[in-house]
Amino acid sequence: MTHPLPRTHADVEALLPDDGARAWLTEALADAACAQTAPAVSAPATWELRFAAAGRHCGHDNADAVRTLLLAEARAGQETLTRLYRHGSAAERRAVLRALPALVDGPHAVHLVEDALRSNDTRLVAAAVGPYTAAHLAPHAWRHAVLKCLFTGVPLDAVASLAHRAAGDRELARMLTDYAAERTAAGRAVPGDLGRVLTLTGKDPKEL
Repeated sequence: MTHPLPRTHADVEALLPDDGARAWLTEALADAACAQTAPAVSAPATWELRFAAAGRHCGHDNADAVRTLLLAEARAGQETLTRLYRHGSAAERRAVLRALPALVDGPHAVHLVEDALRSNDTRLVAAAVGPYTAAHLAPHAWRHAVLKCLFTGVPLDAVASLAHRAAGDRELARMLTDYAAERTAAGRAVPGDLGRVLTLTGKDPKEL
């Protein structure tokens, strides 16, 4: 499951291992704040370099929280988010995906979600099915995102607004039933999460 990230400087600072990491974060946030008024240049801004280096300076377990805070402080727009995603590592891409609900108003960044859902990196897939996807991904693509979680073993707890979007969805029920039948025919176990989401669609899992 993808857990909510800390939202404030103080929250993130409390996670960091030492004074050096905390000082680095303060400087990085100051650089990100400057990005709001600095003129556009062809070279990466200082805060973007810090975005990439967050794991090295603050610990890899804290990198998502640090990176999303930097994105928020810089008020990164769609162009910047797309660039950071396209050129970033899997960890950097995950942070961009997790920051989308706070930074993008509307479906303009759905292409990043769709790219992540083509990945077999389970942490990337889990980040891709968060609140932004729940709000903006089209029904057909969203159904396939649910199936992608089942294919890759991502717990469906990661899927934001699952109960709301699955409610009464007959096409999702059909797709889940077909997937279960394929698994059974191949002598493979049906994921336990499948029965749970099938119930949300209004179909009885006992009918499988």
